[in-house]
Amino acid sequence: MFGLIGHLTSLEHAQAVAKELGYPEYADQGLDFWCSAPPQIVDTIKVTSITGQIIEGRYVESCFLPEMLASRRIKAATRKVLNAMAHAQKHGINITALGGFSSIIFENFNLYQNRQVRNVRLEFERFTTGNTHTAYIICRQVEQASRKLGIELSKATVAVCGATGDIGSAICRWLDARTDVAELLLIARNQERLQHLQSELGRGKILSLDEALPQADIIVWVASMPKGMEIDPTTLKQPCLLIDGGYPKNLVTKVQYPGISVLNGGIVEHSLDIDWRIMSIVNMDVPARQLFACFAESMLLEFEKLHTNFSWGRNQITVEKMEQIGQVSVKHGFRPLLV
Repeated sequence: MFGLIGHLTSLEHAQAVAKELGYPEYADQGLDFWCSAPPQIVDTIKVTSITGQIIEGRYVESCFLPEMLASRRIKAATRKVLNAMAHAQKHGINITALGGFSSIIFENFNLYQNRQVRNVRLEFERFTTGNTHTAYIICRQVEQASRKLGIELSKATVAVCGATGDIGSAICRWLDARTDVAELLLIARNQERLQHLQSELGRGKILSLDEALPQADIIVWVASMPKGMEIDPTTLKQPCLLIDGGYPKNLVTKVQYPGISVLNGGIVEHSLDIDWRIMSIVNMDVPARQLFACFAESMLLEFEKLHTNFSWGRNQITVEKMEQIGQVSVKHGFRPLLV
């Protein structure tokens, strides 16, 4: 059995979903209540591969909300992730994906040292961030969507915003090793990590966001967007492909301009309907078929009976592992979202 640990995008969203799912005791409560609310299994999932294989899973709502980070309730946020992991393990789930902020919180706050959660000793091999599959899918979106727009990679400049993150660095490695992209622009806050990545790749220009965006034919956004930040679409090239790999995805509404195509990055479509409710709640356009690539990674690992932390740690994703999960993704009927 596979698991998905997720969370909603805001307090308002969480209240609306709680009402829809039949949890009235959650629906009218404020942030303090959600800080203490325990994780819940709120959906049972059935997925059929194009090979005919059928697997079952569970969706674990962590009850984490992004406002907990904004309001400096860091202890509540870390407790949410650890409790959700323990909840999944107690219910016998073999491999669980940490979705959204869950994996970021786990990495950034070094939760490896918190292995004991009450009476549960976490077995980390039961969990995956899903970042390898996400990075693979975004790279395939770059390759396939650029072709549809008539952007030739061999002549294109690609800017990766969040280049030193786990997903961003993997995307840079793939674009360097598996495509003929003409120019890579590397954007991130930490200059030391940027220089290390540039040295590893043996290429790439380190630029600020304001310098890089007007030069890019393709922008891959895999960083958090600071509150109040805006992208001026009039400064971008036309045509320009902008792939929004963040969560929540909001660049479609922020950047609307002729000649600029915004694509929801890291989203896959399955060939067959998935029996679940949760993707309609997170506003997927085709909820029976579309899902986050990180969630799909746990499904793929369950299909293949690879019950291991396939994606784990910071900047450990190799091109070879991206190819491996990519082959399995195609085998079981998943493809990158391109519209």
